[in-house]
Amino acid sequence: MAAEQVVCAEGLRKRFGHQTALDGVSFSIEQGQLYGLAGPNGAGKTTLIRTLCGLLRPDAGEAHLLGWRMPSTRVRSQLGYMPQESAVYDDLSVLRNLEFFGELYGLRRSQIREQADELLELVQLQDRKRQRVGTLSGGMRRRVSLAISLLHKPRLAFLDEPTAGVDPKLRRSFWDHFNHLAEQDVTLLVTTHLVEEAQRCHIVGFLMAGRLMAEGTPDELLRKTDAEALDDAFIVLQEQGEEPS
Repeated sequence: MAAEQVVCAEGLRKRFGHQTALDGVSFSIEQGQLYGLAGPNGAGKTTLIRTLCGLLRPDAGEAHLLGWRMPSTRVRSQLGYMPQESAVYDDLSVLRNLEFFGELYGLRRSQIREQADELLELVQLQDRKRQRVGTLSGGMRRRVSLAISLLHKPRLAFLDEPTAGVDPKLRRSFWDHFNHLAEQDVTLLVTTHLVEEAQRCHIVGFLMAGRLMAEGTPDELLRKTDAEALDDAFIVLQEQGEEPS
């Protein structure tokens, strides 16, 4: 039996004035896949995520999440979204932020506390849970945002640069957790400008100037470009100027 397509994008195009942010992007993600969207800053990764989530309307093309054409409110409770910009309340403590968003998700207080304990351990903020978020560093604030996005156990999570500003040891812990979620049939799309990080993903898509240059498993991309590392594969694809796959 074919795996369910949880994300399906067809010919997505988006312009801001004279700037083309998405240039005919088409791809799909199956249930339980960890999809790494890699590319430099300004490649269109954030615009693609916001379009998929229904926060931006495409100029052309369409997107379906969990079988529903976006934008749709029917999938909202099943989505987790960690934006690149700050999405936390500075005047609330770390724990109160989690409690507040948990209440919005309709979780019981016992569910919130259980999930909060697990996620604060993941993001290594257990000892900061009573601290006001506005007093935290930028990297710590992003960790709070990551915990919030996973609090309600979404079926599909969009994580925009979740490891930015995170030290290598914690970054490894995050990727281990993302893979653990995928093993539980959670589908994740994770963006990164650190191309080599995408080695941890099942499928990697290389985005450049709003175009999906290539996608495949890490091994497939390495074989295709005769490269030894994904960074090198990305450079080869740039130089080849391949059409979107």
